Amino acid sequence: MNDTHVRQGKTIQQRTGRTFHLATRLLPERVREPTYVLYGFFRICDEVVDDPGDATPAEQRAHLDRLRDQALGRVDPEEPLLAAFCDLRERHDIADADVEAFVDAMQSDIEKDRYADYGELEAYMDGSAAAVGRMMTAVMETDGGTEETLDHATALGEAFQLTNFLRDVREDVVDRDRVYLPATTLERHGVSHADVDALDFSEAFAAAMRDELRRAERLYREGVAGIQYLPTDCQFGVLLAAVLYADHHRVIRRQGCDVLSTAPSLGRVRKLSLLARTWWHWRRTRDPETVFRRVSAVGATDERSTETPPRDTLPTR
Repeated sequence: MNDTHVRQGKTIQQRTGRTFHLATRLLPERVREPTYVLYGFFRICDEVVDDPGDATPAEQRAHLDRLRDQALGRVDPEEPLLAAFCDLRERHDIADADVEAFVDAMQSDIEKDRYADYGELEAYMDGSAAAVGRMMTAVMETDGGTEETLDHATALGEAFQLTNFLRDVREDVVDRDRVYLPATTLERHGVSHADVDALDFSEAFAAAMRDELRRAERLYREGVAGIQYLPTDCQFGVLLAAVLYADHHRVIRRQGCDVLSTAPSLGRVRKLSLLARTWWHWRRTRDPETVFRRVSAVGATDERSTETPPRDTLPTR
């Protein structure tokens, strides 16, 4: 892994993940540079699915299999960033299973575009988000890599992913014909996938969104509780990422949960304000959970109203 690989990954992150990029810049150099390479690999795989051009589903799957083999060192990498990822995986002992899970999730996006219940969505997120959180934990060289630490990393990765799904409902429908809201949540409030496909906003849809916001917020609390187990020099960057991503919930609620008409977004001034507030509270307490409660949109939510929605179960296969 050299400066060229780092710059390539950084450029990809600056272009496609501005919120994550701001938080990444606050990680120590020993973690920041590998994070750029990780992110570059994730986006290369993601683009195979999200921007396929004229590629058929079979060609997309084959492309992802080639990327998988290169990332795992089974064949020689075809491009420098993949070589850098392979080196990174070996150096930081990133689990092959997490790489496999991530690529499997990308492949599932080729044909699966609706989710019957949260169990199905959670299985998808284990690769698309939770595995990413576990890889980041490995890069940070968390002492021991305990099961508890990995559980918290998994929860935080899923929280980030759920926020993305809730923020991007309109984009996913219009650009990719995908709906990541579980059908059981929609049906509980009398909403169908067809209603979402038509971008038909209603108070029933808003109620379904509030259920999923509460679910994500439970995961944020669980994930942030594990930041204390990360190396000291990584804690603030991860905490800031949680604060920034969770702030989309504030915008969504301010819009009355109408994400079908307008996609919620955070402006640069808002992000810098959250950075300053998070840093001020961090200097005073050095306690991730306390800072998150005081600064984040999740912390401002009345916890008595954030019970977990009824847990869906996977259908029998």
